[in-house]
Amino acid sequence: MDNKNSLHTCIRLAVICACMIITVLAMTACGKDDGEQRYAYPLATASPEDTVTQMYAEKFAEEVNRLSEGRIKIQVYANSTLGGDRELLESCKDGDIPFVVQNTAPQVTFMPDLAVFDVPCAFENLEECREVLDDPDFSSLVSGVYEKGGYQLLGIADQGFRVMSTNKPVRSIKDFKGQKIRTMENPFHLAFWKAIGANPTPMSFAEVYIGLQQHTIDAQENPYEVIVSNRLYEQQDYVVETNHLPHLITLIMNDEFFRDMPAEDQKIMKEAAEAATEYARKASDDRIADRVKTIEDSGTEILKIDEETYDAVVEASSGVRESIRSKVDPDIYGTYIECINKYRD
Repeated sequence: MDNKNSLHTCIRLAVICACMIITVLAMTACGKDDGEQRYAYPLATASPEDTVTQMYAEKFAEEVNRLSEGRIKIQVYANSTLGGDRELLESCKDGDIPFVVQNTAPQVTFMPDLAVFDVPCAFENLEECREVLDDPDFSSLVSGVYEKGGYQLLGIADQGFRVMSTNKPVRSIKDFKGQKIRTMENPFHLAFWKAIGANPTPMSFAEVYIGLQQHTIDAQENPYEVIVSNRLYEQQDYVVETNHLPHLITLIMNDEFFRDMPAEDQKIMKEAAEAATEYARKASDDRIADRVKTIEDSGTEILKIDEETYDAVVEASSGVRESIRSKVDPDIYGTYIECINKYRD
């Protein structure tokens, strides 16, 4: 058996064991003689526990429990306990893990139309971004992408914008030149940083702190939440508010699993997700200010990009937007841009 198959076998065994244990506990606590089925399903993330991602997952589980009056239970597994982002996405599609909460970036490999979310510098603020995500026309198209991929999209929250941390100050577009910055292994992310003069380097996130410490990389980009939860600011002199992309967090479930549910339970899933999404967005807003303070108190300076520099970044990265437009379904890309313009007016 190869390593990949071994990994999937281990994940499936872990999930099955977890479900069996939780189900037994739930039935023991509630009693078997009521004749009512008790459910316990795993929800997995690859994120640390002290993040909005975890809060989103836990709030969803809490709401499902409340709305079902304890009949449907969900156990949250954080910190890549059941696998990294790619493994979780594959396991969810296969039906081994019913629920997953994760960023959209690793999903582009499986659902190319989600590259629409990689359009750089698309939003002026988070309110505008959230209005676009909630727009009925656009959300319907995005939901269709997930359904074709084998998933049911229940909600999209965020962790604010992605920003750059670095040991070199950035006060004009020229200051990006040559900076060796760690990015996710996403072709459009790489193309964006190349377009503005930086030297993007894909790297496992587990290696980022050491990479910054040993100066094998100069910089990295992530939302404030990740920069603080992983203490990356300890190895950086500056955080530059590039705000180049929103860090979106999706709550998804296996589509077949969802469709096999009674209508009543499908309604519970949707209502629970709606409440959890609203909760996660507010939590993100509240925590950003706290994360900024943590960084500033450490002595790391936060730099805001002026309008001239921002405009130069937008112009330099126009080719990336065109590349995304050529690869994404025209209806999805067109509706995305139309919604951005609509909510900006």
